[in-house]
Amino acid sequence: MPGGSNRLGWGNPPWTIDFHPAPRTLPGDVDFAVVGGGFTGLAAAAWLRRISPGKSVVLLEAERIGAGSSGRTGGLTLAETAAGDLPGLGDVLSGFSDILRVLDVECDLMLPGVWELARKDAFPSSPVSWSDSGNLRAAREVPGGTIDPGKLISGLARAADRSGALIFEHAPVENVAFEKPLRLYVAGKQFRAGHVLFATNTQSLELSALAGRAQPKFTLAMATEPLSAAQLGELGFASRKPFYTIDFPYLWGRLLSSFGIVFGSGLVHLNDWRELRTLDIALGEPFELFARLERRVRGLHPALRSVEITHRWGGPILIGDEWTPVFRVHPRSSDALVLGAYSGHGVALSVYLGRWAAEALLGRRELPAWDEV
Repeated sequence: MPGGSNRLGWGNPPWTIDFHPAPRTLPGDVDFAVVGGGFTGLAAAAWLRRISPGKSVVLLEAERIGAGSSGRTGGLTLAETAAGDLPGLGDVLSGFSDILRVLDVECDLMLPGVWELARKDAFPSSPVSWSDSGNLRAAREVPGGTIDPGKLISGLARAADRSGALIFEHAPVENVAFEKPLRLYVAGKQFRAGHVLFATNTQSLELSALAGRAQPKFTLAMATEPLSAAQLGELGFASRKPFYTIDFPYLWGRLLSSFGIVFGSGLVHLNDWRELRTLDIALGEPFELFARLERRVRGLHPALRSVEITHRWGGPILIGDEWTPVFRVHPRSSDALVLGAYSGHGVALSVYLGRWAAEALLGRRELPAWDEV
């Protein structure tokens, strides 16, 4: 199913998630439980089993793997956090590439660099020259590139499954008793776990203790039909570099393997994460934002004036304080970690920090001190 579950009216992205686990019975006791079946949780589950194959690992996803932020990202792969290069972060892109290699995950990773676009102080010979509240052109190139999110979700899930991690879909965690061992209540059943990683991002913010500490949003994107080589050259995509703007109004985008282009912009602000359950991109504010984005895209360049829009979709993101990811011990148990709130920079970072979380759960690595930054 493209993009995972479409139950919520979030539209369909141009990615395909082609792995779903076999039905099985939830065990009564496990060493590690990972809550959330996105990039973070799948990477952590796979890495836990890789470096400690004698430990039991269960991953619990409330819907289908990739149904949340991970299956709906645009796939831009960036080098740092949204807050920049935090203390002790290390080389995210190198680490991400290494994890993919070790876990044998193929996700069409390309790292040609990323254009930062601006309306002033741009390169004199910028390959991009668009009309968007001024002349939008390339001002800087930074490390990064793109992946296919559907292939990344599927590949990480296969790696976790091959390693012996047990993946459960349609297994929402309804409550957690923060005792020793931790007791998780899942779809009317319960089981015990020695350690838990909460990697639910915008969902279940009360369980992860992020309610009121991070802001859930909903962001929008659309994809075009395939463009000709001549059209892509006119638009500045000959190098296949994705882009994002460094001034406002914000816009980001990337080239697809089909030679269509993804453009994204706009945020739907939420008072409560539960509003995601009924959000429909064909209604209200999301519908208006899509209409505005389409007009904007068609006005960027003559090559886009009559292009067909083939996909419209949206997905949740979680914005942390000062744009800093949340990576900390759960306030109610030293045996539980919370990881998320990537503020739109979560593709490579989520996998990279998922590995770090696995090592921290096993006592092999300290957590970063980003709460103190």
